[in-house]
Amino acid sequence: MIRPELREHIWKWRDVLLGLAIAVLGAWWSSTAHGAVAFLGYAAVILGVVFMIGGWQKVRFRAEGQGPGVLQVVERRLAYLGPLDGGTIEMDDLTRLELDGSSSPPVWILSAPGGQILHIPINAAGSDLLFDLFASLPDIKTEEMLAELARTAHQRVVIWEREGLLLN
Repeated sequence: MIRPELREHIWKWRDVLLGLAIAVLGAWWSSTAHGAVAFLGYAAVILGVVFMIGGWQKVRFRAEGQGPGVLQVVERRLAYLGPLDGGTIEMDDLTRLELDGSSSPPVWILSAPGGQILHIPINAAGSDLLFDLFASLPDIKTEEMLAELARTAHQRVVIWEREGLLLN
């Protein structure tokens, strides 16, 4: 009963809206109840704010449009199936993450040992799954990643690189 474009917009903002609902419920509990329920209300407000912040980051990460290829994630193994190329990469083996804004559409470039490289368009189907995978990389700065993504620079930028890599 909801128009498709409105449903898509609501789905894009789902994490922010969920966080807002949790925070409002928590504020109501904390203002109308006493004791343990009031304490749970304060906790719900904090949880709601955390959901809203994470949701806002995901909204900023999601690219508009439908790019080439499909992305799948199974137990930290990333598989990209593109029209011309593709491959798989283990997130635990990842050594470098780059954003290439010079290609159209811009692509994430994931590198692993042995010269394995995977190019994934930022708007490939399922690319919203990448945010949580990238956020789990040790010492990644998600705000800097989101700032680079928002920038319209037409160059290749290193977003993250594994430190202490030993070469045999």
